[in-house]
Amino acid sequence: MSTSVQQSAPQSEAGDNRQVAGAVIASCMGWALDLFDLFVLLYVAPVVGRLFFPSEHAMLSLAAVYASFAVTLLMRPLGSAWFGSYADRKGRKGAMIVAVVGVGFSTAAFGLLPTVAQVGLLAPVLFIVLRLVQGVFVGGVVASTHTIGTESVAPRYRGAVSGLVGGGGAGIGALLASLVYMAMSHIFPGEQFDVWGWRCMFFTGIISSVLGLFIFNRLEESPLWKKVAAEKAARAQQARHDVLAGTVQSPLRTLFSGEYRSVLLVNLLLTIGGGSGYYLTSGYLPTFLKVVNQAPSDVAANILMACSASVVVVSIIVGHLSTFIGRKRAFLAVGVLQIFGLPALYSAMQTAQTPMALGVYAVLLAGLGCASFAPILIFLNERFPTSIRATGTGLSWNIGFAIGGMMPTFVSLVAATPADLPSTLGIFAGAISALFVLGALIIPETVGRLEHTTPAQTKA
Repeated sequence: MSTSVQQSAPQSEAGDNRQVAGAVIASCMGWALDLFDLFVLLYVAPVVGRLFFPSEHAMLSLAAVYASFAVTLLMRPLGSAWFGSYADRKGRKGAMIVAVVGVGFSTAAFGLLPTVAQVGLLAPVLFIVLRLVQGVFVGGVVASTHTIGTESVAPRYRGAVSGLVGGGGAGIGALLASLVYMAMSHIFPGEQFDVWGWRCMFFTGIISSVLGLFIFNRLEESPLWKKVAAEKAARAQQARHDVLAGTVQSPLRTLFSGEYRSVLLVNLLLTIGGGSGYYLTSGYLPTFLKVVNQAPSDVAANILMACSASVVVVSIIVGHLSTFIGRKRAFLAVGVLQIFGLPALYSAMQTAQTPMALGVYAVLLAGLGCASFAPILIFLNERFPTSIRATGTGLSWNIGFAIGGMMPTFVSLVAATPADLPSTLGIFAGAISALFVLGALIIPETVGRLEHTTPAQTKA
């Protein structure tokens, strides 16, 4: 019997290791595939602006494209409410599969849309409607991918996984979009890109759906969720009685109760700041390089790939650092650096004389822009108990990033000409970073609270 026990222990440990690795990979790649689908639009924004939102004023056309991007973000809280509630009640895996496949297919559908030249005003209407549908699925991806990875790893790795999934996944998604953009630019050079290149970029959304099914189909639920599910099953008879009596609350109702409503509101100070910082840096870089620097497609693609790599590396480092110095201190340090660093880097990019200098400044900008939200994922997870974590994390993240996603639209409207973009971006980024620092001053420290059942008290 002792031999049997000795043999089963390593097998169990290996199984646990496979489950943890699978959960982390699934979380990271789920978010990466989601961001890949969103970044496809950012890479073809100037073309989409001409074909679906034509205007004599180039900045208005560009603002319309970013507004359509923001529409998707506005629908994300609704997706988080639906899919997050399902993930908390039924499991993370099922919600993740449906959401990622939905994002991929809705992205591919953009490649089939007729343009203004073909159907008139119906074209932008169809474009916006499809963006709304896509936004619901995107919100669902966040609710599921942003919980299962951190719930599965040991406490000492949770900060690093937070950076890997939140920032690293975004960097990988942007890197994939850069590779696709480079390939399509070579296959469809010049004017051909305006005819078929942008459509084929959207068609690659099918690939993300297939990869999503392949990655998530064998995924196991997180240990923390399994534990909560087992406890619920043990209390099944009492739960049925409570449902009849009307005393069991859904995850959504619990989240908006007095205890957690204030937690959600304070979280938004950080997620708005982190989301804005990301979309004003990595999100706006493709347009900045084209409109301000007028970089050739191959130069822009190489710079964007380097930026994506820096996002992955910086996110993991800052996320892991937050485990040792605390989430609060990490947020404060990054926020202060962003207040002064982001405006300076925008200005340096505008005056860069060589592709190498431009690339260095862009890499620094992308890395600093993502650093603020690298520990946000684990911070949000630690703010909510397992029973409502997917819903709470999903809504906190998506509401904040929806508001942050509007910033590029406002920047494009405020900037009168492309030459005004660097200074306008610097002002917006500095103001948003100040808001982020304010949130970091208010929040409590949350390290080590993932297994707790009550929220940490907010401290001024």
